[in-house]
Parts: sequence; C-alpha cells; structure tokens
Amino acid sequence: MKKSILVVVAHSDDESIGMAGTIRKHINSGDEVNIISMTDGVGSRNDSNKEAILARQSSAKKASEILGFRWGNSYTFEDNKLDSYPLIEIIKTIELSKDKYKPQIVYTHSGADLNIDHRVVLNAVLTAFRPQPNESCKEIRLFEVASATDYGNPNVTGKFIPNLFISIEDTWEYKLKSLEAYNLEMRNYPHSRSINAIKNLAKIRGNQVGYEYAEAFEVIRKLED
Repeated sequence: MKKSILVVVAHSDDESIGMAGTIRKHINSGDEVNIISMTDGVGSRNDSNKEAILARQSSAKKASEILGFRWGNSYTFEDNKLDSYPLIEIIKTIELSKDKYKPQIVYTHSGADLNIDHRVVLNAVLTAFRPQPNESCKEIRLFEVASATDYGNPNVTGKFIPNLFISIEDTWEYKLKSLEAYNLEMRNYPHSRSINAIKNLAKIRGNQVGYEYAEAFEVIRKLED
C-alpha cells in the first residue's frame, strides 16, 4: 500500500547525505515522499550571499529530480540559529506539513548531532508528532548526517545507536548523483562529508548487517495496530 513519507531537515542537502538511498527506495515502492527544510543552509557562512542561496536552491531542485521526492515548504529561519527562535514557531511549521501530508513514517535528524539546527529540528518534530488518538504517524526514524552525527560527542550530545539498517545496494547510484548535485557542499577526501567518505560509511553500515551498502536509522517510536 502506498505510504506518505515526511522528511524534516534543517538544511537542504541533509536529506541526500543522510538518506538519499532510502528516499529512492520509498519512491521505487510507490510511496509519496515530501521533504521540508528549515533554513537556507548557507546563511551563517562568512561568504554567504544571494548567489550562494540560489546555488543551494538549484542543487536541492536537482536532487529532488534525481531521487523523485517533492520539496514541501522551505522555510527561512536563520541558518545555525534555530535555537534562537521560540521552539513553538518551528513546531507550528512542522504541524502544517503534518496536517497536509498525514505521513505514516517521519524521518528527521539524530539528537546526537553536533549541529544545533539538527537537534532543534528533532525536538520540534517530536513535539509536533507527540502521541495522539488516531495518529497517522506510525513510526519516527532518525538518520545520521556525515560531518554532524560523527562530530558529536556522547558525553555532550548523546550517541546515535542505529537499530534499523536499510539496504541501498540498488539505489546507491541515485545517492551518488544526488550528492554530486550538491557538489558545492562536498569536501575533499578524507573529510567525512566527501563522496568517498560517505560511500565508506554506507559500506560500513552495510557490512555491519551483511549488505554491500546500507543507511542506518534509529527508530524511536513505532506503533502497530
């Protein structure tokens, strides 16, 4: 049965780095995938300008075409400053998409990430999707983002402990192309946000469970009728 999938990210590119292969698997299965982002992703950088914002938007459009998902609302909260807003403002934006798409599965960031925007988005998602009678959302999954999850420290941010591994052996090429669409965000190897390092991570996650390539998730809530 076709499912409604909602992915909530702090920045466009998080979806491709963290779970592009899984997104494409949902699309291949006939699911509808909608993604919302909270910031422009570049506003906090010293060299940020209008051209950089437009370039990121162009990359995000290319990635969506490659993977087959739809961008929902792209909000303009200040990059790397989500903790400066009342949490309720961010929650309400997510609730709009909750009401619109009525997702069965929701994906968002891990609380173990160093990036403050990621952690704020997680808190907002958990509040927006707090348990309610007749809730459409049956599962919440957290994903890792190279150069954010791996940069956290368990003594400070907690730890990402995956308990769901999804094979992306048949969708790795889609993930590769979506990462190439964000070429301005990719770094040179051995940076963990380089394409080779992300490929290595997919191999590690796969090898942990007997796949060639996989993406890992932490399921923090699952309901069964």
